[in-house]
Amino acid sequence: MRRSTPAAILMLLLISGCGGLGSRAVVEGAGPDELLKLRAGPGLGFNVILGLPDGTRLIRRDCVVEVGQLWCRVSLADSPGITGYVSEDYLSDL
Repeated sequence: MRRSTPAAILMLLLISGCGGLGSRAVVEGAGPDELLKLRAGPGLGFNVILGLPDGTRLIRRDCVVEVGQLWCRVSLADSPGITGYVSEDYLSDL
């Protein structure tokens, strides 16, 4: 039995927690007086959309590597229309 390449890639993405279907996550590690920057694209060169405090619930959509850093496309759990990218370093699974 031969498994197709797209199916294998989808399986790897789902296992990694960055699947396109979405997984629940929370902002953690930004600090009590800091905000995690939600950006328009995957990298520091993109505009900041808004700041997210620790504890903000998100839906993680997919992730990409940009200049050695893993960035995840997310939407706010309470406002799914607000989307952007955050560094995966500040996300914890729910």
